[in-house]
Amino acid sequence: MHPDYILDQEFQFDIFDDDNTQYKEFENCTFRHCDFTNCTFKTVSFLDCNFVECNFKEAKINYVSFRGVWFTKCNFTNVNFAMTDQVIHEFHFKDCLLDYAKFYALKLRKIQFINCSLISVDFMGCDLTEALFDNCNLRRAVFIDTIANKVDFSTSYDYAFDPEKNKIKKAVFSTEGLKGLLEKYDLVIKD
Repeated sequence: MHPDYILDQEFQFDIFDDDNTQYKEFENCTFRHCDFTNCTFKTVSFLDCNFVECNFKEAKINYVSFRGVWFTKCNFTNVNFAMTDQVIHEFHFKDCLLDYAKFYALKLRKIQFINCSLISVDFMGCDLTEALFDNCNLRRAVFIDTIANKVDFSTSYDYAFDPEKNKIKKAVFSTEGLKGLLEKYDLVIKD
């Protein structure tokens, strides 16, 4: 039987299954090159954990709590985060592949996406207040009814963002990124 509380452990090249990702609490753990693709997460907590080069592609993340968690060089292709715990959470992504991920209606205040691919990601209904999108590809990302106040998009690219369907007070955009704000008007903009 696997313990329910795991503290200060390092996991390398492990392949996780449902037995390892249900009704568990991980604190101050590091996961390197681990495979979570076949997992259905349920009632799992990660507190002050780091994930490096892990594969979560199409994993089912339900009722998971992320507090003080960093994901670096991880694959989250087609993962739905919409059922993560919203009470107290803090998680960030660096150099991650998040294409087709879903964050629908989550409160993601101050979240950081650094050097990430976010192609066709669903941010519909999210609260992204003070989030950072640093050098991220946001091609076809969906922003509808999104709160993006004070969000920094200044180094990100290839996004279409309708200011009339989102709240963007004091959001930061680069001059080049302004094209994405005007896309719906089908204008020709020359440099």
